[in-house]
Amino acid sequence: MQAPAPLMKTASGLFHGVDRAIFRRLFDLAMPIVGLNVLSVLTLAVDTAMCGRLVDAEEALTALGFAGQLIFLLMVAMLGLTVGTVAFIARAHGAGGTERINHVLHQSILLTYLVSIAVAIVGNMGAGVAMDWLGADPEVNELGVGYLRPLLTFTVFFYLNMLFAAALRAVGNTMLPFTIALFSNLLNIILNYGLILGRLGLPEMGVRGAAWGTVISQAVAVILMVLILRRDAVYGVRARLHLAPIDRPLANDLFRVGGPAALDMLVLNVAFLSVVGMLARVAQVAVAAHGIGLRIQSLAFVPGFGVSQAIGAMVGNALGAGDAREARQVVRSGMLLSTAIMTVTGLAIVLGAEPIVAIFDVDPATELGRYSMIWMRVLGLGMPIV
Repeated sequence: MQAPAPLMKTASGLFHGVDRAIFRRLFDLAMPIVGLNVLSVLTLAVDTAMCGRLVDAEEALTALGFAGQLIFLLMVAMLGLTVGTVAFIARAHGAGGTERINHVLHQSILLTYLVSIAVAIVGNMGAGVAMDWLGADPEVNELGVGYLRPLLTFTVFFYLNMLFAAALRAVGNTMLPFTIALFSNLLNIILNYGLILGRLGLPEMGVRGAAWGTVISQAVAVILMVLILRRDAVYGVRARLHLAPIDRPLANDLFRVGGPAALDMLVLNVAFLSVVGMLARVAQVAVAAHGIGLRIQSLAFVPGFGVSQAIGAMVGNALGAGDAREARQVVRSGMLLSTAIMTVTGLAIVLGAEPIVAIFDVDPATELGRYSMIWMRVLGLGMPIV
């Protein structure tokens, strides 16, 4: 006779039907992911805040408003690969397949090289055209393209950081990428301070300095990650960077699994791009306000996104181990956790719109300040349903 299934320790009230042990595991896994995502987006927010202190602040903020939306579009090119990588590595980890984990990771690194090269070529060729299409004035276009070119040329560092964080998340290690991102972002703040404003003995490069500070800090993060993973700091995960033949069936599977997520983000970002284009034809200052709001939106969305990433990893582990009940419990716990986090975040944005705008050295009484606060309050009210 089959043994009875173990009883779940569930909670009552709001937590009715939720396995508390699984909820706790999800929380512990998700919080470093949330921190990592916040740090990643914080890079753009720091760029914007420091550029708000330039002599040509309004033009600089407007350029970042245009360029920022194009940067988010860059993530789409890599998102499908990272989603597929998490799914395959998480299942392999759940089944105890160390060799499979490293094969998937190595193939994903090779595919990252190819995607990065394609984005660098196409992006550099089309950056100015994209800014024109969105309606940027000539001065703003020049600033925006100057900011985008370093990020596009060295996008491989951005993508590899995304990939390593995804792979480690799939095996349940979120503290290593968070720790490296914390160091990288501190370095980015120092470099941006020097390169944007000409401090610390560094040249004053304005908006372009923001991009170079970001590129250098991303490159340092990749180097640290590779050095650590090559020392077997994370059991069963090694970073192999050498060239090898592409495993085409696996590559097809990775993009097949991650493709729908990438397509979803593509549609969303195209919609956002169309909004930027319409705002530019109303007033350039509206694009600057949108750029500020977009930085806050990015920070606001990442907690929920982080929880969803943790859900994906834990569901993959559960399915790899053949435990469908745990997979369902993870999803239920994730819905509760993400709703609570996004509600609190939305309330904070609504109540704190004015001091948030002041961080960017924008007077709330100006047209730019008023537009920015309206943007944030609308965002905050919609957060619980995001």
